[in-house]
Amino acid sequence: MEAGVNTFTQMSAMNNDDINIQHTLNDLTAVFHAYEAALMSNDLAALDAFFWDDVRTTRYGIADRQLGIDELRIFRQKTQAPSFTRQLENLRIHTFGPDLGTAQAEFIRTDSKLRGFQTQTWVRFNGQWKIVSAHVSMIEWPPNNDQ
Repeated sequence: MEAGVNTFTQMSAMNNDDINIQHTLNDLTAVFHAYEAALMSNDLAALDAFFWDDVRTTRYGIADRQLGIDELRIFRQKTQAPSFTRQLENLRIHTFGPDLGTAQAEFIRTDSKLRGFQTQTWVRFNGQWKIVSAHVSMIEWPPNNDQ
């Protein structure tokens, strides 16, 4: 290999055949639903295991943010189990090659009239899917476009 050349630049470019390979998509979809169950039951050990154990993990919440796994762990320890249920809508999970995926979902909580949105980026490390980046927001729905 030429000095200073990143090995990724020598790999072939992704093509449409690499997107949503069925067994990879099935794997990530199952993991996503397991994450959702852990979230709603406030299973701290499981939630921790779903996130990349790294200072580069990022989570932007509704009224909070965590930069790094340590901040995320502190946030989770201070967060009580939800007193609401939520229904997911428009779940969109896609995989790009064998080890990268995204999940987007809208949700409706029983304790709010706002509509929620979440986005997660998942990477498979050593056979285990981990969230490396997550974003959650809630807004009035439908949006008021009179502004």
